[in-house]
Amino acid sequence: MGVSTSSPEKGISLVVVDFPPVNALPVAGWFALADAVRAAGRDPATRCVVLAAEGRGFNAGVDIKEIQARGGEALVGANRGCFEAFAAVYECEVPVVAAVRGFCLGGGIGLVGNADVIVASEDAVFGLPELDRGALGAATHLARLVPQHLLRALYYTARTVSAAELHAHGSVWRVTPPDELEGTALELAGEIAAKDGELLRLAKAALNGIDPVDVRRSYRFEQGFTYEASVGGVADRVRAAFGSAADERSSGE
Repeated sequence: MGVSTSSPEKGISLVVVDFPPVNALPVAGWFALADAVRAAGRDPATRCVVLAAEGRGFNAGVDIKEIQARGGEALVGANRGCFEAFAAVYECEVPVVAAVRGFCLGGGIGLVGNADVIVASEDAVFGLPELDRGALGAATHLARLVPQHLLRALYYTARTVSAAELHAHGSVWRVTPPDELEGTALELAGEIAAKDGELLRLAKAALNGIDPVDVRRSYRFEQGFTYEASVGGVADRVRAAFGSAADERSSGE
């Protein structure tokens, strides 16, 4: 359990997240992920990073139970941890390929939205259920995956979109059967890693430099509203209502 790094092929670092049962990361997990991605990018032998996950899905966001148990301290920690992990992916010195299967929700959108390329399995779904969870955030990153009006519809409704839909929008590179996901991601990473390592790093810096939106500043702005919802009691009220509705659905009422 945790975050591990390996080198399955020359020039490729594979960073794998594993926090059972659903990869909802605790505060320490976000910081560990940030450290792993940054370390992989700094390694002169690495020319491409593949970000993947074990378990039932790619990422289910933050560990809500930890926040409920520890209160404001955990909320601030989660905000900072997510900020660092998303930034680490974006600022990684080499290209990052996200290999996504199953659910990619909340913080998962922050990770893949800041990745350079996304490969997804046919069962992958992407979304921000934040408004159902008493939170806000990662609209900055969803905006890198879908057009503006679709972003707003998805954000307000908390609906998800499939890998095939994102492929149609051009934000997912390839959609594969689940058992071919890792191989497809590594194949693409290998093609990238075959380029000159120094030139790849210059290319990554150049592409980041021409982005129209400063993703760090934009996401930090969003986080202020998440904190406001929490300290104002809105977050607790929404989570309580969502929990009651979920209980009713599970009991058949």
